[in-house]
Amino acid sequence: MNKIRKGDEVIVLTGRDKGKRGVVALRKDDSHLVVDGVNLVKKHVKPNPMKGTTGGIVEKAMPIHQSNVAIFNAATGKADRVGIKVNADGTRARVFKSSGAEITVA
Repeated sequence: MNKIRKGDEVIVLTGRDKGKRGVVALRKDDSHLVVDGVNLVKKHVKPNPMKGTTGGIVEKAMPIHQSNVAIFNAATGKADRVGIKVNADGTRARVFKSSGAEITVA
């Protein structure tokens, strides 16, 4: 069970984008995430007349390691750690470590 999932709001802990917040767009693999507005790079793109795309320089979000981000707790306004709680019916739920409140994806 991944503690950080697609759609979660996260905050960057280290690197040049430290302090930035964004929403997880996708999980690249087990340990890398693509976060909207974080780790942007300028990519040179060649024109492709077959696809109808023009060339130029575009900004693209690159993957960031999941150890460099933490889930954002809106109640406290800070980064938080994620724990797993087993409910009475046997289902597992993600909870904030600081408060024990269940994490809901908006």
